[in-house]
Amino acid sequence: MIPWLPPEPVFPPVSTALSNPNGLLAVGGDLSPQRLIAAYRRGIFPWFSPGEPILWWSPDPRMVLFPDEIRITRSLAKTLRNADYEVRLDSAFDQVIAACATTPRDGQNGTWITPEMQAAYRTLHTLGHAHSVETWQAGRLVGGLYGIALGQAFFGESMFSRRTDASKIALAHLCRFLAARGFGIIDCQMETEHLASLGARPIPRDEFLARIDALVRIGNAPGGWPANAIDGIFRKATSATIARSAQAVSPAGGRGLGGGSS
Repeated sequence: MIPWLPPEPVFPPVSTALSNPNGLLAVGGDLSPQRLIAAYRRGIFPWFSPGEPILWWSPDPRMVLFPDEIRITRSLAKTLRNADYEVRLDSAFDQVIAACATTPRDGQNGTWITPEMQAAYRTLHTLGHAHSVETWQAGRLVGGLYGIALGQAFFGESMFSRRTDASKIALAHLCRFLAARGFGIIDCQMETEHLASLGARPIPRDEFLARIDALVRIGNAPGGWPANAIDGIFRKATSATIARSAQAVSPAGGRGLGGGSS
């Protein structure tokens, strides 16, 4: 029996989550900032379709990307070094979450990023917890992602792309930004081939929970990220540095950051 949540922002132990469907933990509650923050701190996230009650999940294993393990292929390295793009932080959060909700995806009919979810994460953005990374070309938003930062853990929610590699550009810049600030993990939630191609890998839920329990307790207070903090960071690297980065890894062959495929 899946428990219904009480009015207070509390959750049952994640060890009680179902194995089929993987990670389903609880039903109900609300999407208040207090409950959402309490959920992420415990490795729990909401995921439900329009017309359903709020469903709360904590799958095992958990797909994660360690910021210094992102896989940059030769072709992506060339794009990062030479392409005409600009990367901004937190300058168009509403546009990013709306694009993630409306961009068509293979094998998906509709979206889990409902108007209710969008409103909840916009509130978290206003409070300094939710952030966007945006790829711009010729003044147009062509790709990006959003997620939650708590302490030194980042919880990725979704990404989108309207141009080849636009979401990968955003993710590569996010990893550089987070690594420079001591972040230890990016939660990708669900396992996908796309995420694996970018360097993400599944780890046991117990290990994931231990890591985030430590990471969410340290780091900076909530607040907006400087819009231009990472623009051009890959162009500042030397060609030799980019080449070594590309040679160090093999070429790249739902929910969470796997939602965008390019």
